[in-house]
Amino acid sequence: MTKKWLIGALAVPLAAAGLAFVRAQEADAPPPDDPASYPSGQPIAFPHNIHAGTYKMDCQYCHFSAERSVDAGLPPLETCMGCHRIIPGTNKPEEIQKLQDYYNRGEPVPWVRIYKISDHAHFPHMRHIKAGLQCQQCHGEVQETEVLNRPNPVWGGKNMGWCVACHRKEGASDDCSVCHY
Repeated sequence: MTKKWLIGALAVPLAAAGLAFVRAQEADAPPPDDPASYPSGQPIAFPHNIHAGTYKMDCQYCHFSAERSVDAGLPPLETCMGCHRIIPGTNKPEEIQKLQDYYNRGEPVPWVRIYKISDHAHFPHMRHIKAGLQCQQCHGEVQETEVLNRPNPVWGGKNMGWCVACHRKEGASDDCSVCHY
């Protein structure tokens, strides 16, 4: 057995396991007991307007797999705690304390899913990013939104017709098999 063959034989299962992990974090995470019980609609009132707006953090810093996967991904708590660990003592804001509590328990944050397309279609983030689209073209001005607890109004009106029109405008394929299984 050559080294090249061995590397190739391991690459596919490892890549599949990585994709499965990202999808499990984003789509298959156990749902919260009662999303309506969260005052913000999310277990942690994550302020996109502070992170992406004020601090100008790139969307892909948190949604790390968007440029190389179908799913955009959610950051592991270690990423969040990289910055939030430095807030001193007991003066941490309530939402950062919640983040710290999930981290200390070793539990993922049970985010309430916001953006979801039909199960018979797929949206490969990596292809759209490679084509030069900005996240805001589909998700709206997220950097101006405090807490995402429902789809941005811009997204709310989007449907297959909107996607087909965009594909035609941008010169992308509008063959059904591009988006549908």
